Order: sequence, then C-alpha cells, then structure tokens
Amino acid sequence: MKALVYTKPHCFEYCDFPEPAAGDDDVLIRVKACGICGSDVQGSTGKTGRRIPPLIMGHEAAGIVEETGKHVKAFEKGDRVCFDSTVYCNRCEQCLAGLYNRCERRQVLGVSTPEFKRHGAFAEYVAVPWWIVSKIPENLSFTHAALLEPVSIGVHAVNRAPLAADDTVVVIGAGTIGLFILQAVRLKGAGKVLVSDINEFRRNAAMKLGADEVIDPVESNLKETVLKHTNNKGVDVTLEAVGYAGTFQDAVSVTKMGGHLVAVGNIEKTVQFDLQQFIASELTFTGSYASSGEFRDCIELVASGKINVEPLISDVLPLEEGARAFERLLKAEENLLKIVLEP
Repeated sequence: MKALVYTKPHCFEYCDFPEPAAGDDDVLIRVKACGICGSDVQGSTGKTGRRIPPLIMGHEAAGIVEETGKHVKAFEKGDRVCFDSTVYCNRCEQCLAGLYNRCERRQVLGVSTPEFKRHGAFAEYVAVPWWIVSKIPENLSFTHAALLEPVSIGVHAVNRAPLAADDTVVVIGAGTIGLFILQAVRLKGAGKVLVSDINEFRRNAAMKLGADEVIDPVESNLKETVLKHTNNKGVDVTLEAVGYAGTFQDAVSVTKMGGHLVAVGNIEKTVQFDLQQFIASELTFTGSYASSGEFRDCIELVASGKINVEPLISDVLPLEEGARAFERLLKAEENLLKIVLEP
C-alpha cells in the first residue's frame, strides 16, 4: 500500500509500506479521509517524544471496511465507518466502567513512544479493533467524518465541567478543538460564551459559530475584558484549549470564585500559577484527555449539522501531498484550521 511515512524530524516520505493484517478482533479499513491533528504537526518536529520515527501518523479518519477478523460480527465489507483515536483494551477496570480514555493499556493511533508504536491512518489501509469502530450514515461525507475525533474531544471537554443554562463561559483558544468546544458549549445551553484568541481569522470563525464576544488578548487585557462582561465576578467555566503556561495563567485569573477550569491544551508540560489564588477562590481544576464514549454520540451531531465541521476544513489534498501540508501547517503563514488528506 501507499503511505505517508514520518522518517525523521520535519521529513515525510510518500512510499510503499506493508499493508496491515487484520487480526481476529480487527477491522481492516480502506482509508478515505484523514485529518492532520495539531499533535501530529508538533510531533513532526521531533520534540514531543510521542512520534518516534519511522511512523505512519494520523488518527482522525474515516473509510470503508475492507476485511474483518473471525471474531468480528458487527461489521462487514463495504460498511462506511469511522473510528476512535484511542485504542483501548475493552477489558480493564477503566474500560468496563466506560472510561475508555483512561484504559490501563491504552494506545493512540499514529503515535510512537518508548512504550508502544501504533501506525495510523495516513495510508491506504489501517487495522483497528472492532470495538473502536462505528458505522456512519450515507449523508455524512468521509471528509466530514474525519473530523469526528476532534469533535468528540471538544464535547468531552465540555462534559468535564458542570454547566448550567445561564452560565457564562470563556474558551481560550479558537483553533480546531476550541471551535468545537464553543459549539458544544452552545449545545449545552450556556448563557454567554466569550472566546479569546490572538488570531483575527480564528476570532471571526468563532463569531460565525456562535460566540457572543471575541477577545484579542494582545490588544485587550483578557482579565479586565472578562470582568467587564461578568459584573466583575469572572466566568463560571473556563476551557483552556491552547496549553501554554501564559494561557493557563489567564484561565485561572478569569474564573470566578467557586468556578471550574478545564485544561484541554497541553503544549507545555509544566506551568506555574498563583496557588494561593487557586485555593482561596476554591476553583475546581479538571483535566480533559481525548474522549470517553462521546465519539459515537458525535456522529449524529455532525451528520445533523448540530455541530458544523465544514467551516474548519481549510483544504483537502491527496495523501501524496501530505509532506507539503505539514510544512504549511508548521510555518503557520496561512489562516489554516484543518487540512484533510485523501489516500
């Protein structure tokens, strides 16, 4: 098969690669579309330690069932499907409790660490366990279905905080995940949603997708602006979707006493913040990792248009142009959100 193989930092080769075999519990899928995740872009620099080459990246994908293992009963050749990015064991205590993203043996498609390597979907074929696979309706295109994984991350993040109908929410970061968080917050009925991002294009996208106010934290003091919109109280819930130390500190500063802060972004490993303020304000801090069962619910949300993925698709390219797509995303000279590759 043809695949886009990450060979060393900043280098990809479109080349022949052995086709994966479907094990007894596996579904072999002919990939029709696969999105480039921000974690793939950062991983391609060689700095994260989670994309050790050689590796086929890619975990936001959809396609058609080509073959099934002998234990697979729920799928057959020709089914249109998508699949989760977390490869969970389906047997451990966490999995049996439905907390799939906390699986004791979890792996992630398209990720390679010293502990595991799992080739992903920047290829003509990928094999995955049947229990992470879901059928998709005919009215859902493969390109749109490829964005179900980041949609589920946004929905999971919103589910990690108690959100009442009249709550005021701030979303820090209007990249792909931030814009899906925004839409999920709207679906939950938040009273007012503020979105902060340094990029004008992304702020405009947030306005079109339902933000009440957008804030440029370079031009305006974020804390002062948020306090202005909340009668000097701060917001009920803050969702931080960037992952820098500075943006996390901003998140702490704009959350009201007794409020909730959900950390979704994870670019920097360590962060310093005012612990006394955190304790004195009785903030609840929650981490959000991947998704945990929301993936299947998101199929209907996207297929029905309740969550709109189309405005986030910046380009659709053949897989053989993948190396150039990564270069464009890493340079960040264009207003790009999501590039989808088609094998």
